Amino acid sequence: MAKRVLQDRYFKQAKAEGYAARSAYKLTEIDDRNKILNRGAKVLDLGCAPGSWLQVAAQRVGPKGRVAGIDLQPVAQGIAPGVVTRVGDAFRTTPEELTELLDGPADVLLSDMAPGTTGDARGDHYRSVELCRRVLELAPHVLRAGGSLAMKVFEGADYSDLLNETRARFKTAKGLKPKATRGASVEMFIIGLDFRAASKTPNPNANQDATP
Repeated sequence: MAKRVLQDRYFKQAKAEGYAARSAYKLTEIDDRNKILNRGAKVLDLGCAPGSWLQVAAQRVGPKGRVAGIDLQPVAQGIAPGVVTRVGDAFRTTPEELTELLDGPADVLLSDMAPGTTGDARGDHYRSVELCRRVLELAPHVLRAGGSLAMKVFEGADYSDLLNETRARFKTAKGLKPKATRGASVEMFIIGLDFRAASKTPNPNANQDATP
């Protein structure tokens, strides 16, 4: 078995450039390819710790944009200029509280969330898909019509179904594995463009016991 390289060039580059994690370059590539982080946009980041996506989003939307994140773990104060963060569960916090962080619905919904891995690849995949489905349930409550989505999922049997579910909610939906993703990683990112703001689904906080 090949030895896992923990401190590759992206890790070292992140340290040199002041990013909280190498995952900054994943969002950078997602935006370079899809142009979702426009100047002045409002961005909501679910599962934002340690903060690298907040940093990239803040840089790209500029001082007239707004960036907010929520995570079970705290993010360092002042992670990026103008960024607002909250400690909490994205799915137990009401949509109204989430949009209040941005003073209105988001133009971009981000999720780099992942379940706690167990070593059971199949089980980890299904828990990852469940998180993404909950992001899709939350989207009508926090994302404006025409908005964009980028969310992480572990590859597996239900990946195609999840992609189709995203396509039902967005005019365009596609998968991307950024170059900064580790070679052995099963991470994929689903990108949704031009959100179809249909009637709102039931409040995603209704069943708070269904934790992946």
